[in-house]
Amino acid sequence: MASTSAFYKVHPDNPQRRSIEAVAECVRAGGVIAYPTDSCYALGCHIGDKAAMDRIRRIRKVDERHHLTLMCRDLADVGQFAKLDNIPHRLIKANTPGSYTFILKASREVPRRLLAPRRTVGVRIPDHPVAMALLEALGEPMLSSTLVLPDHGVALNDAEEIRLHLAHVLDAIVDAGPCGIDVTTVVDLSGESPALLREGKGDPRPFGTVKAALH
Repeated sequence: MASTSAFYKVHPDNPQRRSIEAVAECVRAGGVIAYPTDSCYALGCHIGDKAAMDRIRRIRKVDERHHLTLMCRDLADVGQFAKLDNIPHRLIKANTPGSYTFILKASREVPRRLLAPRRTVGVRIPDHPVAMALLEALGEPMLSSTLVLPDHGVALNDAEEIRLHLAHVLDAIVDAGPCGIDVTTVVDLSGESPALLREGKGDPRPFGTVKAALH
């Protein structure tokens, strides 16, 4: 879209509504944004926009085997796109919002291009006021990916640095100050018992998980 990104500096706890609405409109219009979460900064785009999703993959230099996460407001959002049996429902309810990504069996609402192996989908409910405000303004989940550039190896945590590297390829950057560099803990809840795929910021102990091989 834009040749240089719009830059919105917002309060980390009470983000300005006008700025959040402007960023949400950018997402609806097909934009790709950088925004803060409770783990680290992330890239985001509209759930139904394949072109924007492909742009995120190009920024991160990953192929179609790298699946984006659905950033959700609550369990109702999760339940629209994933199958929530009793145990996954209880575990997610008890541990969100928080720094976890959950792998769940996908519902029929999930477009084929978003399906991971075994017809699963990754979902997340962030514990960050800015991310939640943005999701509320959108009124629906947002496709998201951790903002890790291929030459850096760790997540970017400074909005000015993000602007330095990505102003020419992003449509909007939301600056709410630093939010950490730790990735989420990934828990697979699509099988008979929880499996820990990646240990990150979120405490894996509530899930009683054992480390499983990535698939």
